[in-house]
Amino acid sequence: MWDQRYGTQDYAYGTEPNDFLKARFRQIPQGRVLSLAEGEGRNAVFLARHGYRVTAVDASRVGLDKAQRLAQENNVAIECVQADLADFAPGDNEWDGIISIFCPLPSGIRRALYARLEKALKPGGVFLLEAYTPAQANNDTGGGKDTDTMQTSATLRQELAGLRFVHLQELERPVIEGRYHTGLGAVVQAIAVK
Repeated sequence: MWDQRYGTQDYAYGTEPNDFLKARFRQIPQGRVLSLAEGEGRNAVFLARHGYRVTAVDASRVGLDKAQRLAQENNVAIECVQADLADFAPGDNEWDGIISIFCPLPSGIRRALYARLEKALKPGGVFLLEAYTPAQANNDTGGGKDTDTMQTSATLRQELAGLRFVHLQELERPVIEGRYHTGLGAVVQAIAVK
């Protein structure tokens, strides 16, 4: 599905970074950042332009090839790793920051991944996330209809129990990101520290 979605000349979700990331990225310590389900590179390239060393992980080789092209067009370097997040090994105490921007994973896979991500963050490292909440299933503005892949403040507190939340909010906001996220979105935004 993702290779097909990304297999066009244009960028499915645009080339501009996610609004929440753009507003709050400075809360991530300078250093190494892991970007989950990065797709075509818009968030990784944005962070690289601000001096972060970014590793972009995605299951789609087509998306990652476009991410590399976008990085070259912006005169920055990013590392791309093609991997399934169900069995991706992020390491231990490796990352100053981890970002997850609209990464729709089934809850069982997500819980196992989040346990590995907590270990992968360095002490003081920051996890920054924006995801759709189950209320988004009532909208036709992106994110699909599978509420099991969506998150809430409560699920984040349970699944990232080893982190300290410094920002956690559910809200509705305009999400204008390419042709697949367009319109009012029901989202949860989180920043948590190890």
